[in-house]
Amino acid sequence: MHIESIPMWTGTGNNYAYLISDEVSKDAMIVDPAHPPDHPDHAGGNARILEQFGKLPIIGGRDCLSVTKTPKHGETFKIGERVQVTALHTPCHTQDSICYFAEDGDQRVVFTGDTLFIGGCGRFFEGTAEQMNNALNHILAGLPDDTKVYPGHEYTKQNVEFCLEISQSEPIKKLQAFVEKHKETQGKFNIGDEKAQRSGNPKSYEEN
Repeated sequence: MHIESIPMWTGTGNNYAYLISDEVSKDAMIVDPAHPPDHPDHAGGNARILEQFGKLPIIGGRDCLSVTKTPKHGETFKIGERVQVTALHTPCHTQDSICYFAEDGDQRVVFTGDTLFIGGCGRFFEGTAEQMNNALNHILAGLPDDTKVYPGHEYTKQNVEFCLEISQSEPIKKLQAFVEKHKETQGKFNIGDEKAQRSGNPKSYEEN
């Protein structure tokens, strides 16, 4: 599996799109070229891609632009011969949020959109704390620890600034040191790293 990151950094969005290809068949999938009509911060482009390349399947939440298939939670599909992708429903940021867990042999990655960032999570635009807790601490935390995380935005620097206000743990300091030297963090940290960055004190999240 080959992953090509496509930064789409306009304004303050710092969006990422990704091209994932099967290195045997050369079949590929693009992650996040589009957006739901009510959530316009992503790049957009499904309809234009269809105009240029014909009847491609568009997989996503039911409200996504030009979508042709909405997979069920846990449903799998393949890219080419070797890459297996599992859809993980993670409603909260939007009720349509879906993460995609991809495997190719011992290579494991997850594309988390606006649900999980490096060092943080998405806002609760349409969901509840209970839903985000389920998405982060049950669904995504249940993936293998070596699963590399590819989020929909580059928000790591801002997340680190917040994290340092509530925790001076070694995992947070490690993340701080990385972002001081690197502009992009996608694919550089895994689910195990994200779990290690969690605060062990629930009161640290309470508003004063």
